[in-house]
Amino acid sequence: MPIVSALLLGAADQASKVWAVRNLPLFEPRVLVRGFCDLVHVRNTGVAFSLLSTLDHRWVHPFLILATVLAMGAVLAYIAYLPCRGTAPVGLGLILGGAIGNLIDRARLGYVVDFIDLHWRGHHWPTFNVADIGISVGIALLVIDMVFSTKEPSDASRPAPDR
Repeated sequence: MPIVSALLLGAADQASKVWAVRNLPLFEPRVLVRGFCDLVHVRNTGVAFSLLSTLDHRWVHPFLILATVLAMGAVLAYIAYLPCRGTAPVGLGLILGGAIGNLIDRARLGYVVDFIDLHWRGHHWPTFNVADIGISVGIALLVIDMVFSTKEPSDASRPAPDR
């Protein structure tokens, strides 16, 4: 289940970015919902919310690729070796798919294509993409799983049967 959701999100992310690059001129907003959502093609050389984008690209770029690959390895290890139930498998798949989508951009282009721009009454959220949505929803699903899942007691904490 996690691998399927990862592949679906990665494909949707890449398809949406191809559409954005072909149809949205760089840095020219197009109103989708007046006063709330625009579509604007931007290039993010940093990480979430453009953090690190002002630093030297020669070392930030390889660092971000390495960090993404290591994070993907950790998610894959979690999927493979730890019990996944509840909302965790889908959440892990969405995180992995988002990482894949943004890694493809970063490795191929040297930046990540972002194009969804939310704002409301003077408040502005940094521009993001479908991969970022998947990562955010995946993290929310993991938190939900941690808070609401029922844990089975381990063998050591179970009371011994009466004889």
